[in-house]
Amino acid sequence: MRGEGALLSVSGLSKTFMLHLREGARLPVVSGATFELFPGECVALGGPSGAGKSSLLKMIYGNYRVDAGAILVRDGDETVDVASAAPRRLIRLRAGTIGYVSQFLRVIPRVSALDVVAEPLAGDGAPREEARARAAELLARLNLPERLWGLPPATFSGGEQQRVNIARGLIAHRPLLLMDEPTASLDAANRAVVIGLIEEKKRAGVGILGIFHDAEVREAVCSRVIDVTEFGRQAA
Repeated sequence: MRGEGALLSVSGLSKTFMLHLREGARLPVVSGATFELFPGECVALGGPSGAGKSSLLKMIYGNYRVDAGAILVRDGDETVDVASAAPRRLIRLRAGTIGYVSQFLRVIPRVSALDVVAEPLAGDGAPREEARARAAELLARLNLPERLWGLPPATFSGGEQQRVNIARGLIAHRPLLLMDEPTASLDAANRAVVIGLIEEKKRAGVGILGIFHDAEVREAVCSRVIDVTEFGRQAA
């Protein structure tokens, strides 16, 4: 897969938070992060809690601004630097190239689980019934009871919400997929389902960068681990 060139290239990435409630104290999160991700591989971000793993994912997705460095994402024939991209370009990049499975499901109230999952595929232009059929297939595979499909996910348990979250994040094709603890609240049977879904994405050429604290999941799907602590944090 590496012969195809990097899908994601991160270089010299640094981020410091300003703590306004502590008289402007500066908290370095990560300094000089540099790595690449290639199509068809799944790579884990490793390191202890607070090392900056989730912050790195949020910078790559464009939720956090960066202090220095570049985040180059291959978007068809074009390369986009997320660190400096205009908001409209970032929205287009998310719409077609970058997928994100966060730790928490955030959706519009009163929308059914089936429609929450179907929305990204419908947004890509798939007919509504086709999108809903694919959503039903994923929810069934993730063992979410059919009686819940027509209900809003806000009423669900944490594990049920996370299964909706995973289905929504995986239903549409995105060449680059970011995953933040996707199996944290799942039982063994559903962790195994997620492992299978990730393997299918890899075979389809998707590059996956994720945080997997579950060692069994990490060892099953990841080809390597990037130790975030190697990106030495420097006092500001």
